[in-house]
Amino acid sequence: MTSRGATLTGHERKFGSDEIIVSKTNLKGIITYANDVFLRISGFSEAELLGRPHNIVRHPDMPRCVYRLLWQRITAGHEIFAYVVNRAQNGDHYWVFAHVTPVFGPDGAIAGYHSSRRRPERGAVTAATGLYALLREEEARHRSPADGMTAAAERLDEILRGKGVSYDEFVLGL
Repeated sequence: MTSRGATLTGHERKFGSDEIIVSKTNLKGIITYANDVFLRISGFSEAELLGRPHNIVRHPDMPRCVYRLLWQRITAGHEIFAYVVNRAQNGDHYWVFAHVTPVFGPDGAIAGYHSSRRRPERGAVTAATGLYALLREEEARHRSPADGMTAAAERLDEILRGKGVSYDEFVLGL
């Protein structure tokens, strides 16, 4: 059973502070590499992950607008840091502090993406959980997923302006 069909268990998987989850994707987000920590924590085998979209581990508690921001940044050639809750194959979840970067080819064009994920601090997870709940509520208020994503992104911008920080300053300050 894939993570899409797995019932959420409410159980959180954790990994060591000295461990790093690593994956690489092509330009369309198709997984081309997954390290052993990723395999162990996600519960997928290498054969089940390679060639599949990275969103195979997308948890429904992640606001779509955060992924939109991530894709906007990396396709523009910039790195991004983000707190992400993922879903394991059996429906467990795990939080990560992700650093996603574009990978440039010899011609200078973006050839794919690399993501390194570390175990986040609990306080940051608590803060992200509250923020993500607000963003998901905003997304749910709209009939169209695209409209909901846009409205939630505007809500995130409003929150950041109210705090007087950029997205990067906010995330790195959690």
